[in-house]
Amino acid sequence: MHSLARRALNLSAIPRDLHSVTFRDTASEHPERVDLAPEVPEAVWRSVEALYRTGVHPGIQLSLRYRGEQVLHRAIGHSRGNGPHDPRSMPRVPMTTETPVCFFSASKAVTALLMHMLAEQGLVNLMDPVSYYCPEFASSGKRTITVHQILSHRGGIPAIPRETPIDVLWDKDEIWRLLCNARPVEVDGAKVAYHAITGGFVLQRVLEKVTGDSIDAYLDKYLRGPMGMKWFTYGIGAEHLPDLASNYATGPTPRFPVSWIVNRALGGDIGTVERVTNDPRFQEAVIPAGNLCGTAEEMSRFFQMMLNGGTWNGQRICSELTIRRAIQQFGSLQVDRTMMLPMRFSAGMMLGGNPVGLWGPQSRYAFGHVGLINKFCWADPARDISVSLLNTGFPIVGHHLPALGKFVYTVCKQFPLLPEHRRRLVAA
Repeated sequence: MHSLARRALNLSAIPRDLHSVTFRDTASEHPERVDLAPEVPEAVWRSVEALYRTGVHPGIQLSLRYRGEQVLHRAIGHSRGNGPHDPRSMPRVPMTTETPVCFFSASKAVTALLMHMLAEQGLVNLMDPVSYYCPEFASSGKRTITVHQILSHRGGIPAIPRETPIDVLWDKDEIWRLLCNARPVEVDGAKVAYHAITGGFVLQRVLEKVTGDSIDAYLDKYLRGPMGMKWFTYGIGAEHLPDLASNYATGPTPRFPVSWIVNRALGGDIGTVERVTNDPRFQEAVIPAGNLCGTAEEMSRFFQMMLNGGTWNGQRICSELTIRRAIQQFGSLQVDRTMMLPMRFSAGMMLGGNPVGLWGPQSRYAFGHVGLINKFCWADPARDISVSLLNTGFPIVGHHLPALGKFVYTVCKQFPLLPEHRRRLVAA
């Protein structure tokens, strides 16, 4: 693409030879262990290359597991230095499969499971009002809002108050004060309105109240440590900031009405989101709904554990019943009043659908979470796959959308429904 067009569309420079910017962890790709023909993972990877060629993602990571074995573990592009407005003098740092990336809203899936694990341990009842554990939350009409409503985006506090300074995001006491004072748009849980940032802070407060410890310590003790994660932390330590991939606002600048939806969901325009998410104060903070950091492999490992019914490498992380409760649909398909899109939620997960849903065609049993519109992390028990596609651009609209859709479609095509699920579909 011509350099003028690239600048106009906020795109990265893409080399003709993609092998020069591709990193493949061959030691951890084992399609032969599950009798998978080599052309199957290669077809999926070609769809990732097509997405990379659109120029909206300076760097991409992919980890895909099938029947419990990792069959794709690759990266392409750069973690920093090849953004649309990076100076030519800036060194280009290759993206590898070990580069930590911010998961953004895909963090919500992990935070949600922690809450379900608290319930398994008898420390909370998700149907209790938040105010049962944190009495100060009851003010301004929020006395009856339950933990479950917060998890399922029905808590009535989808956004922080307008004109709130951005630096409040890394001041957990101040943002808690604002949320306690906030007046809900509703309290009966009847309508879905995506809680982009707010819900995570509420869940954090409940968890820390009942455990007497921090949410990052709880994550480390019950999930990150037992599963052997290297990264997978809320925020990242100051000493590792140079390792973290940079974030880029790419693609055409959103215009009304899309820009209105972006501001409504994220609390700022896309340029502001880029500046905030590259701010060390954001990167080092604990923001349970939006700044867990790790690799694609770690997130696919997390969803594989859920596919396994709560076990990893023979160790029980949580009960199978806890997993089932975390992915059980709550309410019907509704137009989300924040994102203005039809959505199906469980208490913490975005669900697929039939004949087509967020996770592709015939994906009713699939569950996962999107991160800042472009990161796709999910599991599909009907196909026995766990998938994590991470990237460093966040285009809102643009020419990349067909390629992103084609990636999801290709995964579903190359990993078709298992025979018992095909029979169930035909019977229905």
